[in-house]
Amino acid sequence: MFAAALALGLLAAPAHADSGTDGTDRADGVDAADVQGLRGVGWAVKDTGKDARFRGLAAVSRSTAWVAGSKGTVLRTVDGGRTWRDVSPPGAVREGLELRDIEAFDARRAVALSIGEGEASRVLRTEDGGATWTEAFRNADPRAFYDCLTFFDSRHGLAMSDPVDGRFRILSTDDGGRSWAVLPSQGMPDALPGEAGFAASGQCLVSAGSRDVWLATGGGASARILHSADRGRTWRVAESGIPAGDPAKGVFALAFRDRTTGLAVGGDYRTGEASLHAAAVSADAGRTWRPAPTPPPAYRSGAAWLPHLRGAALAVGPTGTDVTTDGGRNWRPLEAGSFDTIDCTADGACWAAGEKGRVARLERLRRP
Repeated sequence: MFAAALALGLLAAPAHADSGTDGTDRADGVDAADVQGLRGVGWAVKDTGKDARFRGLAAVSRSTAWVAGSKGTVLRTVDGGRTWRDVSPPGAVREGLELRDIEAFDARRAVALSIGEGEASRVLRTEDGGATWTEAFRNADPRAFYDCLTFFDSRHGLAMSDPVDGRFRILSTDDGGRSWAVLPSQGMPDALPGEAGFAASGQCLVSAGSRDVWLATGGGASARILHSADRGRTWRVAESGIPAGDPAKGVFALAFRDRTTGLAVGGDYRTGEASLHAAAVSADAGRTWRPAPTPPPAYRSGAAWLPHLRGAALAVGPTGTDVTTDGGRNWRPLEAGSFDTIDCTADGACWAAGEKGRVARLERLRRP
């Protein structure tokens, strides 16, 4: 719902020096000692050759990643970001669709979501590495505005829309995104006046395991997090503690390490506005949330747990990246630089993407 305002507010964010573009020699790989001590770890920016804003990111492995963004742009790399192939859906480019989320199963199969009112909200799918795309869903309801999607596995997935008739709308697939159906709304709690999702990073709807999914909100009197343990059929709602009460404030991103342990980040996306208390943690599958004693210093739109490091996670936003090593309770700056979204993989890679074609991978500086 807040896509247009986000574009206006964040495109004006100040530029920062790019890590990895100053001739520093970098080596692949980040180990636990590096992250825990913040020693020599930073973003190695990969040249995409594009100027689109990439809010959609699907990291498959250290070598393979997909990004989706403005102007209908989709890129894919299979060599760790050294080269990028433009695999944009022709129709999306022609219509200038805003692709705000993408989920990929491997180097060939991916599902992308375009956002907007009415028919601007669509789901596109490829099975051949982006050589061809199929439109799997086009929203026909002018009241709906889809923000994010997530997959539990290669077959089962959900997408979420801002409230229709007073409740968030959930779209479901059980065939890998080939077909979609709106779920009944009886198990969805009523939305607050003005409450909606933020199509900022593809992380307002996230899943863990085979059935658990969480939905983040903002814009209403309070910022809430909804949890479903049955793939979106029934939901329980909890207060996040992150400030809201304004269309620009709320929870922008969720990340769950497993079905129990989660973190939330957000704030006020308007440039120059303070974002106090903009992070929270949960240890009970999202039933309750506690504010982070030391949150990130500014608005953050994306978050991810670092693989194989139990308490470590990253948060990104237009003014920098922050790291926590104690499960999201206390955050410290890692480096400056603008990113909108982040995703980490089972083989130990973390990728980030954002404005002006910026895509990067977290890497360890090569020491002399």
